[in-house]
Amino acid sequence: MLLIVLGAGVLMVVGALFFLSSQGPVSIHMVVATILGVFVSVLLGTGLFALAFFSDKSGHDENVTDATKPHERP
Repeated sequence: MLLIVLGAGVLMVVGALFFLSSQGPVSIHMVVATILGVFVSVLLGTGLFALAFFSDKSGHDENVTDATKPHERP
């Protein structure tokens, strides 16, 4: 799964660089910023989605929901 995410990040970087180069000249600073920005954004977004799904499957979300319910008195 990690290889798929890394591959998607690389494809997004290549796509972004191709788009930028089609718009005009590209400096080395723009290339480095694009690589870092796009790649880190893809990894961060994927990681946050994975954590959300893991949290849902592990039951941590139910603990929070139960803590916010009013307690019934015996």
